[in-house]
Amino acid sequence: MNKAVVTRFAPSPTGYLHIGGARTALFNWLFARHHGGKFLLRIEDTDRARSTEDAVAAIFDGLEWLGLGGDEPAVFQFARTPRHAEVANQLLDAGHAYKCYATPEELAELREQQRAAKQPLRYDGRWRDRDPGEAPAGAPFVIRIKAPREGETVIEDAVQGRVVVQNSELDDMILLRSDGTPTYMLAVVVDDHDMGVTHVIRGDDHLNNAFRQLSIIRAMGWEEPTYAHIPLIHGADGAKLSKRHGALGVDAYRDEMGMLPEAVLNYLLRLGWGHGDEEIIPIERAIALFDIDGVGRSPSRFDIKKLENLNGHYLREADDARLADLVAPRVESRLGIVLTAANRAVLTAAMPSLKPRAKTLNEVAEGAEFLFKAAPLDFDEKASALLDDSARALLAKTADALQAVQSWAVEAIEDAIRRVAEDAGLGLGKVAQPLRAALTGRTVSPGIFDVLFLLGKEESLERLTAAGHATVG
Repeated sequence: MNKAVVTRFAPSPTGYLHIGGARTALFNWLFARHHGGKFLLRIEDTDRARSTEDAVAAIFDGLEWLGLGGDEPAVFQFARTPRHAEVANQLLDAGHAYKCYATPEELAELREQQRAAKQPLRYDGRWRDRDPGEAPAGAPFVIRIKAPREGETVIEDAVQGRVVVQNSELDDMILLRSDGTPTYMLAVVVDDHDMGVTHVIRGDDHLNNAFRQLSIIRAMGWEEPTYAHIPLIHGADGAKLSKRHGALGVDAYRDEMGMLPEAVLNYLLRLGWGHGDEEIIPIERAIALFDIDGVGRSPSRFDIKKLENLNGHYLREADDARLADLVAPRVESRLGIVLTAANRAVLTAAMPSLKPRAKTLNEVAEGAEFLFKAAPLDFDEKASALLDDSARALLAKTADALQAVQSWAVEAIEDAIRRVAEDAGLGLGKVAQPLRAALTGRTVSPGIFDVLFLLGKEESLERLTAAGHATVG
């Protein structure tokens, strides 16, 4: 590639940053990084009725969380309206566009006739070669492009391959409305040109738009970008992705589902792009490997279980202090408490025991709850069933043995528990099970020796005493 690569992500701020948009942003970002180019952001806010500041903030927030910020300040499309109108008038002056005075009533009648004849609904060009002087004085008009009518338009798409449309299928689309505002089709083309975009990488639902946009580009004599139209994401059932499949905002994956950004990036990368059998592809390796020729033509299927498994991998790889910072607010929310600095230190120390068995930050938080609950604990049904009279007697012996432990270290704790099991003629599991129930209120937790160590001697003994006197079941 001789020319410096420039890509762009151009969402409309009418809602959150959805997962499909995040993948488009990622592919654009990776392509630019791989080729040493620039990745730009553009907010397509020309729909003033539906564009909101909250949606703009949500898009920026989602991109920042994923680490996909633009290399320059974002461009806001609405602010460029005068420039869009300028290009429309240049096309008009050059004879590549014309004023159309067709009234809404005329166009409605045309559509009815086309429906009745089972023809495509398309403007018929009635003002294309007509003298504007025939229009009533002061009549409102739109500016339409003079689309080519003969031959065909060919796009050598970097993903879809060679795509051909007969020019007879293209209509003279509106560039400038009667109130002087530009249409989306015009604004996109002008902005891409002025931003120096070399590669337009977007969903294949925009493929038809590319043919219409090319008529503007060619009429202006501008350099054509390379198009790469990516297949959309489908649900596991093959249907178009919707909320029931997981088509949520990126913020939901972070806040509600407890995913790490690196896991979401890795998963999105593998939705429609691949490198051999590699599943775990950290972002630096993705930059080194990514190119458009690795993008497939078939729609990808979203699988939440695969995302969770990937997230579990990245949880195990994550720094413990970072995880503790992410998990602490979730623990506080679940328990209705505020963790102290000492609590947070315990949470950090617990991460090596908590994260191997979790797939999400929510599961880590759930696993950490026992550390910060006050005795007497609430016991779930399975834990209650374990705490019968014989178990309580065993817990009393265990408490005595732990009371005698001088150095509260995992090795010393393990030695004391094993001696209790041997003296009782039981396997270690027969002691560990009621012990876990008494200390956590549950039957699932990190390793029992880690549980005792993390709780500390005083708290462990207090919980054992409370469990021995509690009415359970």
